[in-house]
Amino acid sequence: MNRRLCRFWLLALTSILPLPSAMAWGPHGKITEAPLACRMLEEAIGRVWVVPESHQPRTASRDEETPRSGREKPPQPPSAGFRAVACEGACPHHLQGICVDEEAIYWSFTTMLVKTGIDGKLLKKIPVANHHGDPCFQGGKLYVAVNLGKFNDPQGKADSWVYVYHAGDLSLAAKHPVPEVFHGAGGIGFQGGRFFVVGGLPAGVEENYVYEYDAEFRFIKKHIVNSGHTLLGIQTATFALGRWWFGCYGTPQVLLVTDEQFRLLGRYEFGCSLGIVGLADGRFLVAGGRCEKDKGCTGNARLAVPDEKSGLRFVANE
Repeated sequence: MNRRLCRFWLLALTSILPLPSAMAWGPHGKITEAPLACRMLEEAIGRVWVVPESHQPRTASRDEETPRSGREKPPQPPSAGFRAVACEGACPHHLQGICVDEEAIYWSFTTMLVKTGIDGKLLKKIPVANHHGDPCFQGGKLYVAVNLGKFNDPQGKADSWVYVYHAGDLSLAAKHPVPEVFHGAGGIGFQGGRFFVVGGLPAGVEENYVYEYDAEFRFIKKHIVNSGHTLLGIQTATFALGRWWFGCYGTPQVLLVTDEQFRLLGRYEFGCSLGIVGLADGRFLVAGGRCEKDKGCTGNARLAVPDEKSGLRFVANE
């Protein structure tokens, strides 16, 4: 090889490898630290280059690395902030249901609509028509099942509606009649772009009904739940973990669980007739409450998780 060309290649290689002597695998597979002669250059080109540890780029020590899994908690879903909570204040009538967004809990107290932070502190409170039932949250708005007529009447003398409120200030956005809910609208849920309304059930009827509507509240279908009779029908509804969860009155209270097509999967003794909502992390927020003479009615909510034997079970704050 031409000496001038040899010098060019050596300068090029030493500029890439800032070493006093370039190191490479020698002709017999041994490492050599000797400066490469031009006759060795052709053998060295394309072979594996080895850089002494003292000349390798410095990498961060284990303690300086970005914390790995197990050193810090993984990102938590928005619902991770929910805890057992009591709604601040009292209302004239009992709690009918709850729903949530990432920053607030919405409580329907029959004739009062209440918005609190997830800590239960009051943010907004407005009077509403009697009676407002179970609500659901969707797309920045609150949808509430409302009956203005006679609830649970065998002759269908209900007057069923869905009232829509802006979640921010609870101002009224719209009213949709849902006359198909024959015995009175009492609860509402949302799934797959559709709204599902539940309601009353007269004595002696051994199945419950779920009424399906599109996003504009055009009636689609009446679904039958072969649940047996439940006192006053279904009060609360939420779709979570691929299933419907329905809260019913009774002594004891009843929880119905169905699949997406409303085929009954289980009937349990668990109280969620005053409110149930599925959270993004797989847990549930289940509402309770009590009324005291001269003090009014209060509400609270606790965390719950699915349970094979009882449908749901309450858990401590995590």
